[in-house]
Amino acid sequence: MSVSWSSCCRNLGKTIKALHLHLHLRPRGSSLYRRHIQSSSPSSYSMADLKSTFLNVYSVLKSDLLNDPAFEFTDESRLWVERMLDYNVRGGKLNRGLSVVDSFKLLKEGKDLTEQEVFLSSALGWCIEWLQAYFLVLDDIMDNSVTRRGQPCWFRVPQVGMVAINDGILLRNHIHRILKKHFRDKPYYVDLVDLFNEVELQTACGQMIDLITTFEGEKDLSKYSLSIHRRIVQYKTAYYSFYLPVACALLMAGENLEKHVDVKNVLVDMGIYFQVQDDYLDCFADPETLGKIGTDIEDFKCSWLVVKALERCSEEQTKTLYENYGKPDPSNVAKVKDLYKELDLEGVFMEYESKSYEKLTGVIEAHESKAIQAVLKSFLAKIYKRQK
Repeated sequence: MSVSWSSCCRNLGKTIKALHLHLHLRPRGSSLYRRHIQSSSPSSYSMADLKSTFLNVYSVLKSDLLNDPAFEFTDESRLWVERMLDYNVRGGKLNRGLSVVDSFKLLKEGKDLTEQEVFLSSALGWCIEWLQAYFLVLDDIMDNSVTRRGQPCWFRVPQVGMVAINDGILLRNHIHRILKKHFRDKPYYVDLVDLFNEVELQTACGQMIDLITTFEGEKDLSKYSLSIHRRIVQYKTAYYSFYLPVACALLMAGENLEKHVDVKNVLVDMGIYFQVQDDYLDCFADPETLGKIGTDIEDFKCSWLVVKALERCSEEQTKTLYENYGKPDPSNVAKVKDLYKELDLEGVFMEYESKSYEKLTGVIEAHESKAIQAVLKSFLAKIYKRQK
């Protein structure tokens, strides 16, 4: 049975009020709201209720898609899509999606969010989570990965296999079904569609650069450099993970994206810093904490670590790196990791992280808009010193 937005809003009274409190909105004065304040401390419900509200919106969107009149579902196909969505879309940390709600609230500078604004900003956040799921399902196939988010990659689930390719295509198409249903009457609808299309293209091009930098059978570490790494990361990660959530919030707030190129540039730099963290964690983090088994060394990835190693290696160390990097045998991987430790790449990363944080903070604090400063600081706080 389809779940309507109006019924969702009626059922979300408590969680939306909690969301308002979490986002430092003014109390509405109702007895229910006063009781909620009196019975709860901010630390006990803030993030939990924000996420609870967000997940309720997911249920509405999923119901929309499972009852989409464009396709006549059978029971079997509906169950397949529902299982696929629950496995791939809602299983992550949801940071990208939740950032749309956070950013939109900060741009409103303390004004109350209406129920519709909560729903619409959450829906846009979920569109980004759908985009993320689409990319990850296909990326795991291309990289022949084993685990994702602490569980087997979708294509490795029994009876899924290469059906996952079509599932990725479905995930991509779901985004525009959501946008059409809930944003078609908004003045910024065309800009939203253009934004998602452009960011998807940029991300696909980044993935292409990553994949073709060295073809299978033509592995050549001499092609790897910091400039190549930056180019891959800028397109593959930064636009969709950092710029897209803020751009969605800016459009909802009635802003013209062409007037915020400086914001895009800061977010791209932040995305590059984030990916350098990711490269570091792929090698040095505990797989249980990270939620996946890192395979950058085996996959011959143009990782920040290998680029920095190439800069610091002696002739003998360079030979060791060339002989072992990109080979799947655990003994080869261990030799590369031992070399990274010899080169103190953990220390090199710590220095990079400190300098990146200082530089980003300086640029953010120089921005003329306090609201945009708050948005950018919020993003930076979420990723600085992260462990997964």
